[in-house]
Amino acid sequence: MNKEQKMGRVLVIDDDKDVLHAAQLFLKQHVENVKIEYNPKRIPNHLEEHDYDVVLLDMNFTDDVSSGEEGFFWLDKILEIDPSIAVVLITAYGDIEKAVKAVKKGASDFVLKPWQNEKLLATVHSAVNLSTSKKEVRELKTKYDTLRSDLEQPYQNIIGTSPAMQKVFHTIEKVAKTDANVLITGENGTGKELVARALHRRSNRSEDTFVTVDMGALHENLFESELFGHQKGAFTDARESRVGRFEIANGGTLFLDEIGNLPIHLQPKLLSALQTHKIVRIGSNKPIEVDIRLICATNEPLKEMVSENAFRQDLLYRINTIEIHLPPLRDRNEDIDLLADHFLKQYKKKYKKENLKLSDKALVHLKSYHWPGNIRELEHAVERAVILSDEDILSPGDFLLTSGTGASHEIPVDDLNLEEIEKAVIQKALEKHRGNISRAAEDLGLTRTSLYRRMEKYEL
Repeated sequence: MNKEQKMGRVLVIDDDKDVLHAAQLFLKQHVENVKIEYNPKRIPNHLEEHDYDVVLLDMNFTDDVSSGEEGFFWLDKILEIDPSIAVVLITAYGDIEKAVKAVKKGASDFVLKPWQNEKLLATVHSAVNLSTSKKEVRELKTKYDTLRSDLEQPYQNIIGTSPAMQKVFHTIEKVAKTDANVLITGENGTGKELVARALHRRSNRSEDTFVTVDMGALHENLFESELFGHQKGAFTDARESRVGRFEIANGGTLFLDEIGNLPIHLQPKLLSALQTHKIVRIGSNKPIEVDIRLICATNEPLKEMVSENAFRQDLLYRINTIEIHLPPLRDRNEDIDLLADHFLKQYKKKYKKENLKLSDKALVHLKSYHWPGNIRELEHAVERAVILSDEDILSPGDFLLTSGTGASHEIPVDDLNLEEIEKAVIQKALEKHRGNISRAAEDLGLTRTSLYRRMEKYEL
């Protein structure tokens, strides 16, 4: 068997050094890597320092010559540390009953001493294949759980014929096939994630995963675990090992939304991963190579943040090889017709009001509004109108907007509805600061978290 055909990483544990060396001399001809150890107490150290596919484990050690209990203990310990490892028991002929019991407890197989080399090799290769399959299943389950969560998010195609959007489409087509890092900028609600998904769909990585991380909603204590993963026991609540988003996105696209919210002290860790193309899980010291295409998005003025020492300049250079700016809805007024019609078709079908139509006056009303919440606000306005409508024609009165024109943004206080007043004040602050959450929150005397909570409450 030549070197290219060698497979697997094997750890052999036996207190008989003659057995260890015999196993090592034989297996190293056929296996990629073989380590030997006579002291079972060092098993956890070996498993922390290296990834093994198979552990060949003696059933009995000098402390417990014949009962096999020590073998059972270490079998449980190995599978607790890494359930994907295949454990093959080494046992004497008289201990077959104990070996069968061990298989029921999680061992993949057993070999008898003295073994036949062909039988040992076949058993090890089967165990390597089993371990590989278990690892693949575990990773696929993690990917499935993550992607299922991502795919449950509503998705609509990017809609627009305005010159501003044609420029965006043109840039997407030019950039998509490359692996260049892309920074998408624009106010909240302009469709930055849709552009990121469009870039992925048109890329050479489209058959692989698209993984999104909302940096604005990610607590900084979870940053490393979420992005880089962790080993079981790495911290108090780490009850099992977890694959991070970088690993899940390996071969595909990683989308970091609201990148401007990443605290300055965490930015070097992200920069290091992007520069080296390697990550290290919490609780491990083994670097893992990753191949991702990075797309980031923000509504923050990152260049201003650099000058204020709130964002690293070297990280900004790293993430914005290409920058795509999405215009606010008020700057692409001609697209409101298409967007309103799109959302109307979507929601009248959802709420079983197929006869609903949008009146010309309602459309004029929508086009005269300033839309501080951009497309997201328009979508919510249409959905709300569809739900509450009693007629087949939607009129201007069916759309609850803070003002009817872009010129007048007075806060409606005549009905003294506190929630409507608060909503109007927040909308005015967002418009004033062109969707910049940090500045709007400061102007309102709120924290970013409090403002986000209110925006979610009022569907802004």
